[in-house]
Amino acid sequence: MIRVGIVDDKKNNRIILADKLRRNNLFEITVEAANGEVFLEKMAELKFEERPEIVLMDLEMPVMDGIVTIATGSVLYPGVKYVVLTIFDDDDKIFNAIKAGACGYLLKEESSEIIADMLLNLWQNGAGPISPSIAYKILQMIQHPPATTVEPQKSNMFQLSEREKEILRYLCQGLEYKEIAEKLSISANTVKKHVINVYDKLHVNNKAHALHIAYTKNLI
Repeated sequence: MIRVGIVDDKKNNRIILADKLRRNNLFEITVEAANGEVFLEKMAELKFEERPEIVLMDLEMPVMDGIVTIATGSVLYPGVKYVVLTIFDDDDKIFNAIKAGACGYLLKEESSEIIADMLLNLWQNGAGPISPSIAYKILQMIQHPPATTVEPQKSNMFQLSEREKEILRYLCQGLEYKEIAEKLSISANTVKKHVINVYDKLHVNNKAHALHIAYTKNLI
């Protein structure tokens, strides 16, 4: 059985998709969540052998959207494969999803049979499932990238403030709160409050995970 997670803010969507996948007799739904925050909370409660191997992820959700969830989940649970399942096919969402760590991008218009076949292929062969229209868009993005001479900007999918990014950079350099406070001419307590905000936005609870996300998601 292939363990699958479904994250979608619409309960009816989750029920229909879960029911169709269960009929296949190859899939076991181990996690269902209405948004990314709930998903990460449930993942933290599961034993390793209970965690999904593949997660179907909607993009537009309240509280925590799919992009941020994939970016965080791919660091906290690197063995899990995240596949976008959405109605959106615009270039920015495709690019950001892939950059966040998605290994596939499917449109909800695909039949349940096609989705099941693609997930099985992903599990067996590691082939990232991509809807044909999305594959074409990705080829276009690669073959005809936007002309620019500007240095690529750092990712800010987590919506960190400039001060928070500055403090995160110092943390990555190994500085303690007191040392950061001296450099920024603020109190150590203020630094601590900023760090708590950074952890909250990255959806982590320790420095190691925060720094891992900072490096892997190009936040600094």
